[in-house]
Amino acid sequence: MALVPEFEIGVRNAWILTTVLFLLIMLSGLIPNVGNRITPPKEVSKIRNVMLIIFFAMIIISVFLPLKTGTLWMYIGLAIYLLGFAISISAFISIAATKPGKPFTTGIYRYSRHPIALGTVLPFVGASIASASWLFLLLSAILWIISHFSVITEERVTTKKFGNNYRDYMNITPRWIGIPKSIK
Repeated sequence: MALVPEFEIGVRNAWILTTVLFLLIMLSGLIPNVGNRITPPKEVSKIRNVMLIIFFAMIIISVFLPLKTGTLWMYIGLAIYLLGFAISISAFISIAATKPGKPFTTGIYRYSRHPIALGTVLPFVGASIASASWLFLLLSAILWIISHFSVITEERVTTKKFGNNYRDYMNITPRWIGIPKSIK
């Protein structure tokens, strides 16, 4: 992996991966019962704006970042990318299946309290590895760190809204991903 890779515009660049992720996120608003329910609370909006700046900067950088096709980097990166993409799709399906006014706690939300955040960061990590770029990986890590602060604020707001039910859910379900704890 190179810290600063050779930048070149090409058809086989990381933009293919990041654009597909961007389209998924933008089109999720068209899914019935999803778009209006994934709007972050006002307390998170400043953090999310910083995340969006980094998100769009990474999409622009990906236009100039060649994928390392035919290498182990590409296959490992693509696997991580697809995992993140699948997590995002599962999250949107879980949201659509949840009754309005209820917290998201079923489907992928049993294994992660924040699968959309996870499903946004993992594809960028995958694209970083597929293009063998330390710079892109560093930006992915910054995106994850900012995402972490965003979800902490979001959890505080959601706990106020749903009270003990959400607290119980938080005690059982990992913040990022894992096996839920058993109910005692």
